[in-house]
Amino acid sequence: MAIKTCFFDMGNVLVHFCHDRMCQNVAAATGASLEQTKAVLLGSGLQLKLERGEISEEQFHAGFEKECGRTVDFDALKLAAADIFWLNDSIVPLVKELKQLQIRLVLLSNTSVTHLEFIQRKFDILQHFDAFTTSYEAGALKPEPAIYEDALRKANCEPESCFYTDDIEDYVLKARTFGIHAEVYTATPLTRMALQTLGVNVASE
Repeated sequence: MAIKTCFFDMGNVLVHFCHDRMCQNVAAATGASLEQTKAVLLGSGLQLKLERGEISEEQFHAGFEKECGRTVDFDALKLAAADIFWLNDSIVPLVKELKQLQIRLVLLSNTSVTHLEFIQRKFDILQHFDAFTTSYEAGALKPEPAIYEDALRKANCEPESCFYTDDIEDYVLKARTFGIHAEVYTATPLTRMALQTLGVNVASE
């Protein structure tokens, strides 16, 4: 079957990110120690709850204040937690080529509303996408089946006509169980080659 839809992961595929940078930003913005910030953001499960859609940004803020025992400016915390991304420049031409080929583009990402909205404001890359499947809206994190099922509903085609790339192998392996053509993302030229093998007429690098 011809490829009709491409699913792209966001972090370390469309954009690069750094969790250490997030912790450093938040510590600097809130006055909390780096160790305390890491414990609250990554150790307490607060960030994962936000990514799963179990809590709102306001609840995340309240939870952070409670865990740290200090008052924190809401907007400052949002910016510090989100300003951790930079564009993967090599992927942009590929996304544009796929769009020109009239292939449907669907984001498939474990992410929070805070991070998604920041990326939409800062970069143009997501403007090329036809639909988003995010963990916070699906109420499920990769590799849980529900998030893939949500993406497939938005694909507008059979799984065998879908391609997916993600930097995490476990998520790719799970996608394959649905019949999706999936490859681990390591470099854009290799993704181009994988698409070419599937008959997609994208340029080589």
